[in-house]
Amino acid sequence: MIGRLKGNIVFTGDKFILIDVSGVGYKVYVSNETLSKSKEEDEVILFIYTAVRENSIDLYGFINNEDLSFFEMLLSVSGIGPKSALGILNIAPVENLARAISTGDTSYLNKVSGIGRKTAEKIVVELRDKLQSYKNENGEKSLRDEGDIIEALKSLGYSQTEAREVVKKISPEIEKTNEKIKEALRILNNH
Repeated sequence: MIGRLKGNIVFTGDKFILIDVSGVGYKVYVSNETLSKSKEEDEVILFIYTAVRENSIDLYGFINNEDLSFFEMLLSVSGIGPKSALGILNIAPVENLARAISTGDTSYLNKVSGIGRKTAEKIVVELRDKLQSYKNENGEKSLRDEGDIIEALKSLGYSQTEAREVVKKISPEIEKTNEKIKEALRILNNH
């Protein structure tokens, strides 16, 4: 099994990067966040999850071990495969996802294509106890704020994806929701 790769990026696709490791090219599926930080010719070190099936061997890469561990935890839920787990990781940072699961916020997971209400509930039921360390009052407020910001941006005509991406860029030092919305709009208008 491949556990880690270090090499140069020779190509970036829609959902993957191609890494040259000593003359061998490895196609590695990565999250949108990793993909946005990846540029051709850059050297990269990724922790790897190797998915072996009857007709394929797929590699999934993560910048840190925490993301890989969370990915593997998602895979422990029956009905969640590597592509669905990567889709879940694409909607928000691991800390926010863990907090949503630990607080039972299934609506957060429903935003992933292919994850319905029943699957989201199954994820919450199976992983809630494992993620209790993320549950706290500030975390619940943070999730509500994030949801409010996303809904406000959507009402202004921005897509779900644009809203989620800009929420990740808002400074954590900003505390008030209306100030966070103003910051999000400022970031969107500068692009």
